[in-house]
Amino acid sequence: MSRHFIMQSILEKLGIQSVNFGTSTGLQAWASGYKYLSSYSPVDSQLIAKVSESTHQDYQQVMATAQTAFKTWRNIPAPRRGEIVRQIGMAFREYKAELGKLVSYEMGKSLQEGLGEVQEIIDICDFAVGLSRQLYGLTMHSERPEHRMYEQYHPLGIVGIISAFNFPVAVWSWNAMIAWVCGDVCIWKPSEKTPLTAIACQNIIASVLKENQIPEGVSNIITGDYQVGEWLTADTRVPLISATGSTRMGKIVGATVAARMGKSLLELGGNNAIIITENADLTIAIPAVVFGAVGTAGQRCTSTRRLIIHESIYESLKERLVKAYQQLRIGNPLDENNHVGPLIDQKAVEAVAKEGGKMLVEAALLSGDGYESGCYVKPCIAEVEPHFSIVKHETFAPILYIMKYSNIEEALEIQNDVPQGLSSSIFTLNMREAELFLSANGSDCGIANVNIGTSGAEIGGAFGGEKETGGGRESGSDAWKAYMRRQTNTINYGKQLPLAQGITFNI
Repeated sequence: MSRHFIMQSILEKLGIQSVNFGTSTGLQAWASGYKYLSSYSPVDSQLIAKVSESTHQDYQQVMATAQTAFKTWRNIPAPRRGEIVRQIGMAFREYKAELGKLVSYEMGKSLQEGLGEVQEIIDICDFAVGLSRQLYGLTMHSERPEHRMYEQYHPLGIVGIISAFNFPVAVWSWNAMIAWVCGDVCIWKPSEKTPLTAIACQNIIASVLKENQIPEGVSNIITGDYQVGEWLTADTRVPLISATGSTRMGKIVGATVAARMGKSLLELGGNNAIIITENADLTIAIPAVVFGAVGTAGQRCTSTRRLIIHESIYESLKERLVKAYQQLRIGNPLDENNHVGPLIDQKAVEAVAKEGGKMLVEAALLSGDGYESGCYVKPCIAEVEPHFSIVKHETFAPILYIMKYSNIEEALEIQNDVPQGLSSSIFTLNMREAELFLSANGSDCGIANVNIGTSGAEIGGAFGGEKETGGGRESGSDAWKAYMRRQTNTINYGKQLPLAQGITFNI
């Protein structure tokens, strides 16, 4: 049975009706426009389907539908909204295998990672269900007699979600599931490189909303290029924009939203480092480094870009890393025997050619049987000095830069000396080194780990970073507060009107 026939069956099960699969006619129109997004798989360069881009008229219709739905959704009790999200989680459990394969084929990540991404949707649904009964405010003692003060949180309204290709469904769900239990409705603008996975998610959700007689406008999707995103970010009807992508993109989004006094939640570039001290357990450190550097072909915002190694173990660790890289299996990500799949497109491949430093494991473009797409690249390791300009930038490819240090203070200075501040790790069995790393004098990143790698964040914690990473927080902890507006309330239950600060005003 051919890969295309299998993928066509998957698309149809996910509610995506394909016409002449893999040909220029492609997918039926999703919107009314005549411009199309072509979704090509980086696995084999085959056209999966075409998706009609949203016109401005489509956008206005979606916005009106969302505004109407919000008026109903915000008045449904939060625990009931949580029940809807619970059912959504169950629906994603039912379609996990199919959606995971589609994620793998359309984006290029390994099948295990594609399935894992759908599992993240399921997990955040579970988290959001519990959260729906825990949208707590505070009570405060008033300085005035017979008065009570408290604060509460109300839904914001429409939340705009702009997602990136590398996590085409999981990061959207971190926003959407939390926003929904908070009483918001969502308009999702997925990456133009991975529109099919987004449409599949929308179809899965639509069936749950219909069964519960919930307005469809609670969950909305618009497809297109950057112009569609511009409509969303500039729209005063959207109080919160959550955007994931490059720092360059985030600066544009942040400025646009701020100019209209809106709120933005930005998850931008990462340039993540692992510090390996002389006190590290290398049996766990090496697998963490390799997975962090080559997982998703280095196309994670939490991918390990820099490895900072103590000089006493530098040479021996370097040799072990080279041997580990020689064991990597690169190929079709739907084959579970492979560790590394393709990059997303040719533009990403071109970025690999810009690597610098002394190459310990050479980068190479793979071609021939199994590599027909031209997007398969051999992960590489480069030896550099910490001050090299090349290590100050995020390269979305499987390139690992290694460097040495002499003391922990120097290691921390090297780690923090980049514009980004997302994820960081240290491997050490020394308590003082670990605690210093986690202190105010240590890592300046939003995520700081001890004896685990830079990637693989759990949904229970708030996800995000500092500096040019944008400062946003998604997913767990109290990240839900970004999706609501805070209101302070004072109630006078007495017969007098005492004014603040003892002011008297007699009329």
